[in-house]
Amino acid sequence: MNQHFTEQAVVFTSVSKWIFLSALVGALCGAIIVQFLRALHWAESARTDVGFPYYFLLPFALVLTVWLVRKVAPNAEGHGTEKVIEAIHKHKGDIDSKVIPVKVLATILTIGTGGSVGKEGPGAQIGAATASLFSKLFRFSPDDRKKLVICGISAGFATVFGTPLAGAIFGVEILVVGTIMYSVLLPSIVAGLSAYTVAQFLGLEYTLIKTSHFVLPSFDITVALWVLVAGVFFGLIADIFINVVQKVHQWIKAIKWHYLLTPLVGGVVIAALAHFTSTRYLGLGMESIWLSLSNEAILHQNIQWYDAPMKLLFTALSLGSGGSGGILTPLFFVGATSGNVFGHLVDGYIPFFAALGLVSLLAGATNAPIAAIIMAGELFGMDILHYAALSCIVAFLMTGHRSVFPSQILAMTKGDHLDVELGEEIQKTRATYTGGLEPDTVRDIRLRMALRRRALREKRRLKK
Repeated sequence: MNQHFTEQAVVFTSVSKWIFLSALVGALCGAIIVQFLRALHWAESARTDVGFPYYFLLPFALVLTVWLVRKVAPNAEGHGTEKVIEAIHKHKGDIDSKVIPVKVLATILTIGTGGSVGKEGPGAQIGAATASLFSKLFRFSPDDRKKLVICGISAGFATVFGTPLAGAIFGVEILVVGTIMYSVLLPSIVAGLSAYTVAQFLGLEYTLIKTSHFVLPSFDITVALWVLVAGVFFGLIADIFINVVQKVHQWIKAIKWHYLLTPLVGGVVIAALAHFTSTRYLGLGMESIWLSLSNEAILHQNIQWYDAPMKLLFTALSLGSGGSGGILTPLFFVGATSGNVFGHLVDGYIPFFAALGLVSLLAGATNAPIAAIIMAGELFGMDILHYAALSCIVAFLMTGHRSVFPSQILAMTKGDHLDVELGEEIQKTRATYTGGLEPDTVRDIRLRMALRRRALREKRRLKK
């Protein structure tokens, strides 16, 4: 009996400790990120004061961004979340505090002049760096610091998107694919709720539209089948998104010239594309997301089939050229617009499929299906949850062993008869087919098919 009470007392003490610490860190992160978001909003509003197309400033902004990051805080490079995951796995959450001001300024420069990136990655990195600095000031152990940094990630996402529960789950789900870190679940949720509460208290208005008035279809076998098909479609789109962003980054990085020429040339290319095509692919692109989700046909019919690939191109070029910003808002854009197109293909429920696309690409590209399902409920109402569950999980599986966050640790295999080394970073994994037909049998089948095609070609040639 004494042992039982001792155990309960220790657990109660630990729970109390982490509720207090995570609430404090969440509130601190929320207050700082609110100021970042307000500064970003000011930069976007100031575009109209420029006497020429604002995106002409993008090449110079990218040059300044790359120089600033390289000289002051190299860990502020890229879309933010990836560097935080790397810091947690490799450095026990130790993050240079200089990341905070550098990431704020670099992201404002990039998005303010039209860089096609998001604000959630910087929000998560600022939150994580703030938590890391807090833990250093009060000399917490490396393990406690790691937990607090994860709380900072959750607080960052909760503050930026206004989805405290999804943000909290996202913070503990993206670290290891196939495993939720239950030891940090309570602190993450408390930190997310604390950050969101502070953001509301400070009067932050959220730009991701919250709507629960979708005209949802009645749940039957036909709708369920279409949702499953949509999940496959969104999984393939997520896979394309990951590969295009990574390939463009590799191609640009392979160019051997002065490091400041890359952002200069990349910015010129993006500005030229915007000038001769459309400015809707610049910046956050929230207007197109709103149009995709609108219940009014006159609005959601403005979305075109090429909006998703064009946004992907702009985002890949922006990040590959050294722009600072997140990757989730572009994912939302591509998901919502591709879902809009899918809705047109099946001739119905267009905003419904746009909403599924938004959360399903998040699930597929980041390997965070649980957070994506919860986000669907927080953004679009609880009635969409069962549809979102089907679509998000299928998209998550269809993406395979890939991610927009290469430093994620892989802890599961997504398909039968696949040999994947677990416990490694996802960027280092290779899936090998192990089941079914033997290699010699596969070669024999391919040879017979090749001979048959050759015989058919010869037969057609003789007929002529």
